[in-house]
Amino acid sequence: MASNKTFTSPALSFELVARCSVTRARASILTLPHGSVNLPIFMPVATQASLKGLTPEQLEATGCRLCLNNTYHLGLKPGQEVLDAVGGAHKLQGWNRNILTDSGGFQMVSLLKLANITEEGVRFLSPHDGSPMLLTPEHSMSLQNSIGSDIMMQLDDVIVTTSPDKARMREAMERSVRWLDRCIAAHKNPHTQNLFCIIQGGLDLDMRRECCREMLARDTPGIAIGGLSGGEAKDDFCRVVAACTELLPDLKPRYVMGIGYPEDLIVSVALGADMFDCVWPTRTARFGNAITKHGVLNMKREMYAADFGPIEDGCGCPCCRPIEEEGAMGITRAFVHHNAAKETVAAHLLTLHNVWYQLDLMRGAREAIIEDRFPGFVRGFFGNLYPDRNYPSWAVDALKGVGIDLLES
Repeated sequence: MASNKTFTSPALSFELVARCSVTRARASILTLPHGSVNLPIFMPVATQASLKGLTPEQLEATGCRLCLNNTYHLGLKPGQEVLDAVGGAHKLQGWNRNILTDSGGFQMVSLLKLANITEEGVRFLSPHDGSPMLLTPEHSMSLQNSIGSDIMMQLDDVIVTTSPDKARMREAMERSVRWLDRCIAAHKNPHTQNLFCIIQGGLDLDMRRECCREMLARDTPGIAIGGLSGGEAKDDFCRVVAACTELLPDLKPRYVMGIGYPEDLIVSVALGADMFDCVWPTRTARFGNAITKHGVLNMKREMYAADFGPIEDGCGCPCCRPIEEEGAMGITRAFVHHNAAKETVAAHLLTLHNVWYQLDLMRGAREAIIEDRFPGFVRGFFGNLYPDRNYPSWAVDALKGVGIDLLES
């Protein structure tokens, strides 16, 4: 049931709070079984039920209210028996906020050499011990029911968007629709867990639109745009997101899977998307990189050896705030540099900073939408990142399509 501003289903409510008067950007509140989540949001990825380098308490302190676990990996280890015995992934990882699980389908792409796809499902050889595993829509649902995630993703047939095989792309799109029907039939906990559909169709906009119509007819409580972030050109990525959001209902959450670069997030928000995830911010932290509003800093560089400023001036994360403030660490660039090549503490600190940065970027975007100053926020974001105004053409074109001219003086 829905009002003109709110949609409710058994395990979810979605309230549209504000719209940008220029772009398609929206601010909303998504209420899930483990609490409310302000959208737009970036979701950190805790693949194996932990965010590498952070305790659950530290993750919660960043403001994170929804993170990801990976169904495929948790199904292999610790396995379904352990998940059932402990009472699900929330208890396993000591996390009392929301969890979204991917279906395991993405591993079709990332572990393709180990996978064989048929109508029945996907046969994998475990990367751990080489043992065979069959992931069907029914098994994916069963695993996700055991995990107890607040948002479950359907098993979809995923192939890289850059594949030239149009017939295979259509087969994958149509199979994803059939597999959604099987997922819906197999889902045992619709009153406590939400099943989201995933729109496929590669870079073919007509196929994407056709998939949208088929998926929307199944009326899942939320909708994802999948199969992107697979090496396609950014122009193509933006066209797919724009074509899909144009057709999606106002009162359901829209999730673009697998994107995390700050520019991608801001442009996708402008195009009307609400939810994003990516391993990049945490992975790049482990390589010694800090995400800042002026770009990515490689803290291993010698220039930071005697730099006693914070990782980023004005950042509100516990690492960057002055040590006199409550709960702050007053970490310097010199300290991170000193540890970046040899101690895990630098990876922990940079992970905390990077996750904070991503979440805070989305908080800033949300406030700007509510106060109807989002176009100015976007210009400020790109101005900080590209002080020479040499903006990437894909971002200029995509934003122009929704009413923001970055090149306007």
